[in-house]
Amino acid sequence: MVESRLTGPVRVVGAGLLGTSVALGLRARGIEVILDDASPTHVAVAVDLGAGRTSASDDAPELVVVAVPPDVTARVVAAELDAFPDAVVTDVASVKAGILAELVAAGADVSRYIGSHPLAGRERGGPLAARADLFAGRPWVVAAHDAISYQRASAVDDLILDLGATLVEMTPEDHDRGVALVSHVPQVISSLMARRFLDAPNAALGLAGQGVRDVTRVAASDPDLWVQILGANAQPVRDILLAYRDDLDRFIDALAAPTAPGARRRVAEELTGGNTGVARLPGKHGTDKRFTTVIVMVDDRPGQLARLLAEIGEIGVNLEDLRLEHSPGRQVGLAEIQVLPEAADRLTNELAERGWRIAG
Repeated sequence: MVESRLTGPVRVVGAGLLGTSVALGLRARGIEVILDDASPTHVAVAVDLGAGRTSASDDAPELVVVAVPPDVTARVVAAELDAFPDAVVTDVASVKAGILAELVAAGADVSRYIGSHPLAGRERGGPLAARADLFAGRPWVVAAHDAISYQRASAVDDLILDLGATLVEMTPEDHDRGVALVSHVPQVISSLMARRFLDAPNAALGLAGQGVRDVTRVAASDPDLWVQILGANAQPVRDILLAYRDDLDRFIDALAAPTAPGARRRVAEELTGGNTGVARLPGKHGTDKRFTTVIVMVDDRPGQLARLLAEIGEIGVNLEDLRLEHSPGRQVGLAEIQVLPEAADRLTNELAERGWRIAG
């Protein structure tokens, strides 16, 4: 068992995906975890999973982690601050500035509160979807403010490091603007794009490839949760959407007369801007290295993908990333293997010699 920075006990309020994952990760390090939730069923399931124990009247937690929906987070945090006057309290909601403002307005003791936000999740919610390693290698923002001392806030830092996450310090306002750009607005755009499919002919949807699936993947997210998130972070999201609308208007105007002087240049500038923007996204391990994609055709039979990955290892090329796309109407998948540019030719040639079909 790896030694923990926290001494515990840690109280986790909210036994859903995030809360139970926090609890499982702490239990793996030997930390005593106290579980609470408005749903007795969620608590019972989390306890059965080994995530901790139920609360008792004499509990004295070192740290309280509030993992409840955004629209009740401030109220629950305030109640926990009152109930446990010696504990530091954090929350894992995806918005930060509004919660802090609500606590200050309510007169809560924010000298023991600091908001945080792990950028991790899964397609499914609830305690059964929880994993002890959910946060490993993921960014976890600590939204510092002037009312709490560094010494008190260190308990939250210890929590983050114990769970294997990467600590990122931001102000609540910078956090909310940041997640609006990289999470909340993409959710809106993805959902609106997928909504175009409602009345689309089946023949058109049958043409869908990996590109449209990438753009609309998060459109399958829980609408109830996103109504809360977007309402809590409305202004930053609105500001970005207004700028996005301006971008769309320029594109629409250019397409209205595509042969007019300057129209093609405007379209090219918008597309090139996208190239430049995506190049700024951090790559593997947060680096800015760029990779080359080798596309391999893989028969849809048991063991074929495993054999491909094993042979890439035998060739001695490091696989930087992998994406699998299924070919409509054919029993074959397209494995998009990302490698360093200097390794691409050797990998392509040696895989072809081993009988693999290279696409493109």
